[in-house]
Amino acid sequence: VQLQASGGGLVQAGGSLRLSCVASGSTVIAKVMGWYRQAPGKPRELVASRTSGGTAEYTDSVRGRFTISGDTNERTVDLQMNTLQFEDTGVYYCYAKFAFSSKDYWGPGTQVTVSS
Repeated sequence: VQLQASGGGLVQAGGSLRLSCVASGSTVIAKVMGWYRQAPGKPRELVASRTSGGTAEYTDSVRGRFTISGDTNERTVDLQMNTLQFEDTGVYYCYAKFAFSSKDYWGPGTQVTVSS
């Protein structure tokens, strides 16, 4: 299984970006798909996740500004990021969990830079 993300970039504070991720190499429905991020000098943190049942979770700092969507049947997940803040800067990683493995699958990361 390979995950490929797109949509990162440079944006001014207050702006918006949309990240997209697709998992290929399997026809199995993903149990969970979501996004982590890692800022310079900080540990990787969960930003948002979405289960195959449609349940979404967000870290407190992005709730109300970010929206996760997608289709686990099709193994896609998107992250709409609005009202971006400097603190949202980091490398964003798409991830997926499948029923056939306890392993987490990760994309290579996409850079999001928010200028203040």
